[in-house]
Amino acid sequence: MPQLSQLSEVYLSQFLWLAIALAFIFFVIARGMVPKIQATVDAREQRISRDFEAAQAARATADETEIAWRERMDSARVEAARVAQDAKAKSAQETEAKVKAAAEQINRKVESAQGGIREALASARAEIEVVAAEATQELGRRVAGLAVDTNDAAAAVKAEFNV
Repeated sequence: MPQLSQLSEVYLSQFLWLAIALAFIFFVIARGMVPKIQATVDAREQRISRDFEAAQAARATADETEIAWRERMDSARVEAARVAQDAKAKSAQETEAKVKAAAEQINRKVESAQGGIREALASARAEIEVVAAEATQELGRRVAGLAVDTNDAAAAVKAEFNV
């Protein structure tokens, strides 16, 4: 094989050109492209780091906002409960005042009615006493043939009613 036989004569020159090609590739890639790629990677890492820090700050702000919101909601619930309790108490007081006023009005009407009943009772009693005194006089005259004085008959009837 003729290719192999000339290998000993040309291998040094091929190694030299291989070294030159590799050196050229190394300097073009290492000196030209790698810094650009590294700059892009560094910029990306910095952007990711800034975004992560911004996300952490936004999360902390959101947590603070949530805590503040929960505190406001809790205080609003407490305030609503207090307002409801005050409204219940005020309503109870108003109802109690209305019931008390109605009870007083009813009591006045009852007292007025009782006074009217007492007057009617006294009037009826007086009429009954007059009728009873007249009946006593009439009975005494018819049964016993006695003439009973009007004042005596009225005193006797009154004495019987007071017993």
